Amino acid sequence: MDAIWLTGAEWLAVLRIGLGLWWLESWRHKDKKSWFEGSGIAWAADVAGKHRWNAVRSGFELVVTPRPRTMAYVVLYAELALGLGLILGFLTPIALVGGLLLNGLYFALMIHDWAEQGQNSMMALISLVALFGMSWQSWSLDSALGLF
Repeated sequence: MDAIWLTGAEWLAVLRIGLGLWWLESWRHKDKKSWFEGSGIAWAADVAGKHRWNAVRSGFELVVTPRPRTMAYVVLYAELALGLGLILGFLTPIALVGGLLLNGLYFALMIHDWAEQGQNSMMALISLVALFGMSWQSWSLDSALGLF
């Protein structure tokens, strides 16, 4: 692969790190106090309650509604773990697949909101390119430790 300035593997690392920064910003911009008090899950419950797909409504009722505080922690710390994992290149394939799953869940929940669809579509596309391009080959702890 020919590339300008950096090698192909380094450009994929740039893409991976950029995606990690995006996840980290998603975590950083949330008001943690109100999120843990239930604002984020309450907002999501409102969206899920009006969803056109019964599977989304019933899935939310089954998994999230009984444990809103736990799910608030899961969402926030998943975003933090994804961001740090991708920036550092640690357990990168696992972080990329986890990010794809989280983007898929967000995408399904926010199917009516074009802005959310665009963001999650782009994040998912970057995740796929970074995963199949093996973006952990350069500038990563995975590479330094010989993990993947």
